[in-house]
Order: sequence, then C-alpha cells, then structure tokens
Amino acid sequence: MKKLFKKPKARSHLVAEAKECQDDNRDVVDVLGVLGITIAAINTTKDLVPIQLAKGILGTIANILAIAQSVIKNKSDFLELAQKCDTIRRVLERATKGTTKDDLQGSLGVALSELNISINRINSEVASKKEQSILGRLFSATIDRDHIASWEKDLDRVLILFNTEAIADMAIGVKKLTAEFKANAYGSNILRHCQVPVPPSRPSMFYGRDDLVAEMMNLIVSDEHIALIGPGGMGKSSLAKAILNEALVVEKFAERRFFVTYDGMDPSAITFETFMTRLARALGIELVGVDPMRQICTFLRSTSALIVLDNAETFEEARGRHPAIPDAVNAFEDVRFSVQRSQIFLLNRTEPDFRITTRSRRNAPNVPWITKDIPPLDVGSALEAFFRIYRQVSRGNAEEEITNLLMELEFHPLSINLLANAAQQNSWSLRTLLTRWKHQPIAVLDHGEGKLQSLSATMQLSLSSPSIQNFGEDGGRTLAIIAFLPQGLNGDLATQLLPSLPGIDIICDVLCRQSLVYRQGAFIKMLAPIRHYVQNSSLASLVFTCLRDVGDFYYYTVQHCSQERDHHADIIISDHLNIEHVIAFELTQVPDRTEETLNICGLFLQCLQRHLPRPTALALAIFNIVEEPSTLRLKARCLCDLGRLYGALSQLSKTIKAFQAAEALYLTASDYKGVAYCVTIRADMYRCEGRFIQAQRVLEDFQVSNSWGYLSETTKARVWCFLDIARIYTFTASADELFAKSMEDREWGLYSKVSHWRTKLYYGEDIAQVKMHLEELLLQSTNNGD
Repeated sequence: MKKLFKKPKARSHLVAEAKECQDDNRDVVDVLGVLGITIAAINTTKDLVPIQLAKGILGTIANILAIAQSVIKNKSDFLELAQKCDTIRRVLERATKGTTKDDLQGSLGVALSELNISINRINSEVASKKEQSILGRLFSATIDRDHIASWEKDLDRVLILFNTEAIADMAIGVKKLTAEFKANAYGSNILRHCQVPVPPSRPSMFYGRDDLVAEMMNLIVSDEHIALIGPGGMGKSSLAKAILNEALVVEKFAERRFFVTYDGMDPSAITFETFMTRLARALGIELVGVDPMRQICTFLRSTSALIVLDNAETFEEARGRHPAIPDAVNAFEDVRFSVQRSQIFLLNRTEPDFRITTRSRRNAPNVPWITKDIPPLDVGSALEAFFRIYRQVSRGNAEEEITNLLMELEFHPLSINLLANAAQQNSWSLRTLLTRWKHQPIAVLDHGEGKLQSLSATMQLSLSSPSIQNFGEDGGRTLAIIAFLPQGLNGDLATQLLPSLPGIDIICDVLCRQSLVYRQGAFIKMLAPIRHYVQNSSLASLVFTCLRDVGDFYYYTVQHCSQERDHHADIIISDHLNIEHVIAFELTQVPDRTEETLNICGLFLQCLQRHLPRPTALALAIFNIVEEPSTLRLKARCLCDLGRLYGALSQLSKTIKAFQAAEALYLTASDYKGVAYCVTIRADMYRCEGRFIQAQRVLEDFQVSNSWGYLSETTKARVWCFLDIARIYTFTASADELFAKSMEDREWGLYSKVSHWRTKLYYGEDIAQVKMHLEELLLQSTNNGD
C-alpha cells in the first residue's frame, strides 16, 4: 500500500522536470509520455481514496488529460495544467486519507463540491472540442493557450479552499464533533448562520410569459407545490426568477426568497452530503453535526420562506444511489403539515414552499406536485425578443423572413436568443443571417461557451444524465431515429419499427421524462433545436444502425396496402411523411438498393393517390436518379405513378413533365408500348388544358416516328382513339370518320363505338338514333360480360 502511494509522488517530479525541459527546449519534451505518466498516477490514486466524490473528480481529471493526449494538437500547452492536476491528486490523497462520508459535512465537502464544479466545466469544454473535431472529420483540435490559462487560474482559486494541513486535521475534528452530537440529541439543532445570498433579479430579457406568471401565482396562493418541466433553454429558470421578484412574493417573503441552483454538478458524483451542503449554503446557514436535515427543517420552521430548486434533475438522477435525497424533499414537505397553517409555493408564516425547475418529470414521490410544461414562445413574443437584440435591420423590413426562421426554431427561447446575439455581434445582414442558418445551423447556435451561450452545451448537459447514459448506444439510436423521422417516432408502432431495440418503449419514456422528446398524439417528437443538434452531432451516425428496421416495416406495409381502406392503409395515412422521407433517403443515399426502393416508391405513390392524394417531396429524388440499364423501366414506371398522382391533384403541367420524362426512358429502353402509353397520356393532358391542336399534333407526329412500327395493333388502336378524342375539339374530321380505325380492336372497340356515337350527338345527330345505338352497345357489352 505504501508503495502505491509513493509512486504518484515520483511521477509528480517527472511533471515538474518536463516543465523545465519545456522552458529550455520544448522540442525535446516527451509530452505524450508526461501526460501518460500523470494519467496513470491519477488512476492509481483514484483507486485508493475512500470518498466517492473524490474518485469522481480524479476520474474526470484523467479523462481531460486523456483527451489532450489523443485529440488536442497543442499538447505541450497542457503541461502546466497537467502539473495542476497532479497537485490536485496529491491534495485529494492527503485530505481524504482515513475519512468517511460523515467527514464531508464541513469545509472538506464544500471544497470538494467547488472543485467538482470546476473540473466538470473544464471536462465539458474539452469534450466539446473533441466532438467538434469528430464532426469536422479532423484528426485533432486546438485549444487556445489563454483559455487553458483561465482553467489553471480557476483551479488555483479552488485549491485555496484546500488548506492541506487544516483539512488533514479536520477529519479528526469532525469525528470528535460527530461523537459529541450523537451523545447530545439536541446538539444537531444548533444553527450557524452565514451571509444569505441575495435572490436573483428579474431577467432583463423576458417576453411572452405574463399569463404564465399569473397562472403560477394563482397556484401559489392555492397552496400548491409546482414543478416546471421543459427542455434545456425553454426558460424555466427565467420564469422562476421572474416569479421570485413579483411584488406579492417580495411582500410576503422579503429576504426569505431562496434560489438554489444545482447547475454545473455532475449527477453521477452528487451525494446526499453535497445536495444538503448546496441547499444550506443558499439558505445562509452552516451545517454543524451529522443531521443536516434536522437543521434545515429547524431553520425552515422559524418563519416563512420561498425556495426554488433549479436544475433539480441533477439531484433527482441520484435518487437510485442516494434515496435520502427524495426523502429529504419529502421531509421538507412534512414541515408544512407539522403546523396548523399550510400554503405551498407562497408560504404563510411557518410553512416552507419548494418550487422546482427541472428537465425531468420525476419528482419526490410523496409530494403533491403540480407539473407545468413550459411552452415555446408565441410568434409575437418571439419576434419581440429577437428584434430586441438584433438591430441590423428593422422589424418592419424583415418580419416575414425572421418569422419563418423562428418557426424553424419552433420558437425555442434560448435558440432565439443565441441566433439574435450571433447575428448582432457579427453584424450580419438579413441575407447573411439566412444563409448562415441554412448551411450551418448548429454553428450559429454555438457562438459562446456554457449552457446560456451554446445549444451544444445545454444539450450535452441533458445527454450526460445517468438515466440516459445507462442505455448506452440504444439511447443514442433512439434519439437519432426520432430526429431523422420528420413526424417523429410512432409510439404505437415503436416495437415493430425498431425490433433491434427491445427496450424502446422504456427508452422513450425516459427521454420524455428528461424533456428531450415529447408526445404529440401517437408520435414521439423532438423540438427543432434539439433535432438540429442531434442531426449534427456524433449521434447522427447511429441512425444507420436501425434505419434498416424502420425501412423494412414501412416497405412491408406499402407492399401489402390494397385499394380498400385497411390496417396497412391506416399506417400509410398516419406515417406518410416518415415513409416518404425513408424512401427519399434511400433513393439518394443507398445506391445499392435503388431497384427495390424504386419499386416501393411507385407503390407508395399509388397508395397516396388512392388514400391520401397530396403533393409529394419524392419528385426531386425520382428525377435525380442516375439511370442504369437495370433501372430505366423502373424509373419510368415510378415517373408514371408520379404523373398519375399529379393528375389526381389536377396539376396538369407537372403531370405532363413526369410522363414526358418517362417517355424518354422507355424509348431508351426500347419499350415502345411504354412510349405509346406516355404519349397518349401527355396528349390527353394537353386536351384537358384546352390545347387541342397540340394534343392532335403530338399523336400525329408519333404515328410517323420510328417507334410506330414496333407497336401492336391494340396499342395503335389506343393511339388512334386518343387522337380522335383530340380531333373532336379541333373539328378537323367528320363524326363518321372519328373512331373508325379503333372500332374494330377487341380491347378498344367498345370504348371507340361509344365515343363515336357520343361524338355524333355532340355534332348534332338525331338524339333518338344516338340513343338507340347506345342501347344496342349496352346490351352487347352486357351479353359479352364487358
């Protein structure tokens, strides 16, 4: 054991020696070796320290240096930071030696908590650089030396809290104090008051929430606990701060308004002790002894108080490892029932009230919470917030374009703020802003550091939740597929769509609780800013691991859809945008499946025509397919199906374009029957547009083309029939001449005879004679079974 403790000390000397070599001649320093030695020393110490929080800190430090070792280009700039990390290792080794979790009630717990916050922030920023290098397909990334220096200064600040000698002696002192308090049951009620933090002011940028503030105030006076729920950046903290500064709240609670933030804490490292320490510090009391819950409850009973717990998902994630945390929240709730008066959010005299802002929907189980989902801004408030920051162009000259842009953000408050600040700080014109957003949406929303200046930072905070991390890659796959599908994931079909994810229903429930996704009807959807982040992060690549499952289910549904309204038709109607997107993706991105996808594409267009006639986004993908000999006819048929859908929508010009393109493909493939079919449909569309002469000319020209000689008599009869339909309106032939050529064909004969006599009536023939002939044709067709 002693040897294990000595090795890290020897390695610290290597770090110092390497730094000296760097000053003399940086080229001779084996930076990789130094980083590797330091990482090994930290990992050794991590296994020896008895406190879990210290283990977590050391593990995070090792991760920072590992990223610097493998990804960061300017590794030599990390040598001084590595030395700081080695110092932290030695301090933690000494300060925690022989301690237990009971020793974290005082200065040691506070110091460890502050160090944990600083280390996690550095780790988040270094990891972000790593991810950016991966997204940019780079082998390395560079971090500015001044930025690294700011981290070193921050660590120096925290290390001051670790008076090594005092902390080393403190373990003995705390144990003695604990023993004294155990011997005296009343000792734990002694409170030491310190300076009370000033409540945060009302946010200067706060729009569109007046009705919500009023609603929350009504709930407060109705004695309710409130949990504000929403994704990161939806404005939960801002709303809570605004309510804290409402006149009624200030009048009732005065300085007893507390805002407790658990921001910046690693959920995997939080303990009951750190939870209580952070709460006590915000309340302005110093915990003494081994029963912090009793002390805080005693303080809360002394007079009325209003408490906001911000980023509550941080400690809620720790409930599995530390059930005492939700028990503590329940105990605080019990305080209000231990007296005669009771109000909840807005306290009356002695009852405390807890207000939580959280991304998670999971709250203390025995507290009667009213959960409130925070909605996006309305369009007017979103525009007001945007133009309050962006001054490069007046609202009157850009409102329509900016409204469309903010709609793409789904009026997400943080994204609006980030977008406006990026545009204003860079003096972007409206055109530049729209261009940047079109090509680099995530870059536009990442113009700073920290969760208030970067969408990526707030997303990484949500994704770092242990409840999501526990799913491993399956959680990422689920997010990736939800982001990929324009309608989101159909929750009723989730297990059928994703059979390779057996826990998909549970995963979706957790993602909903974490507010990364939300349910709308049967679908599990994602806000646009979150979707942009997922699609532009390393998670996007995970979609390919489960897209085949989704495609197979949708393709099977399309293949079995009939002309009648059945179960398969219902799925196509409900998931039509998702099916369309999968087909378009495979047409453009999966060339080795083009033949199968073209078949499915044509069937899907037929399904739309029968059950849900609407314009389709597949047209561009179909037209852009590069023709191969094996796909000429398939693409042509697909274009014909597209043309028939356009025809059902009375979009005649698009119908003509589709059939004209199909005609050219059939001609290349020497499929002359297909050519004739496209020519007749195209001519008939001209007729429908009233372009009768053009329709007649197209069909007459076709009869003298090279293709004519390859046609069967039945196909020729079809062309003659359509030609005579066009000639009815050009009056270039008598009624007796029309349809004479096609009357004798077995397939087209009856139709031609009916059309012949209808034309005679149109040309003024005696109606009685026309009626007689049509009745004869009806009898003839009935006897023949036509």
